[in-house]
Amino acid sequence: MKSVCIIQHVPFETPGVLLDVFQEMRFPLKMVEAPFLGELSEMDMRPDILVVMGGPIGAYEESSYPFLKEEMKWIERHLAGGGIFLGICLGSQILARVMGARVYPGKGKEIGWFPLSLNDAGKSSPLVKLEGRPVLHWHGDTFDLPECATLLASTGSYPHQAFSAGKRVLGLQFHLEVTPRDLERWYVGHACEISGESRLDVSAMRRQGKKHSGELLPVAKTIFRDWLENALLPE
Repeated sequence: MKSVCIIQHVPFETPGVLLDVFQEMRFPLKMVEAPFLGELSEMDMRPDILVVMGGPIGAYEESSYPFLKEEMKWIERHLAGGGIFLGICLGSQILARVMGARVYPGKGKEIGWFPLSLNDAGKSSPLVKLEGRPVLHWHGDTFDLPECATLLASTGSYPHQAFSAGKRVLGLQFHLEVTPRDLERWYVGHACEISGESRLDVSAMRRQGKKHSGELLPVAKTIFRDWLENALLPE
């Protein structure tokens, strides 16, 4: 039986639909709060599947958030051991950095529900089910594509939205995992950003979120499950 560890940066950015997928696959799961990684022994870090969630900080801000150094070491060890890895938003940015790519602020924040542009590699992956479907974007940072990675999806503002490195490593800049219930936590957790320079309309976001997230839920579950089942196959 495969084990799962999920690294969470802030309480309101939860694994969402991923929890349902792991429960259905009957994988034992451990949740870890990123700021307290240093309190855990190295022996605790032996999962078959490592998932790193999003958060409102930069993957390059280790001077302000020293735990990022430890987190990158965890990821590096996991990848070196051939483990399965999924990075979402900040998680994908940290993954890119671990793989040697530069992470930096984008030209503007991309927040809202927008469709992806899938390339040929993306259309040959489980992400093909997202073609023409709006997904949730909530980011202001971007990254260069790691040398050994394969680009899967883009948007006009952010060309590196999804990438893979073999069948066991996947980075998603967007939020495929979020559920309608999760979004209510996001509106509170990101209240300062929403009411600040972004000047977002929470009521409009709630209407869009209920519609798109609800429609995306079964699709997201299928995508995650298909990717995991393929990643678990022998090389």
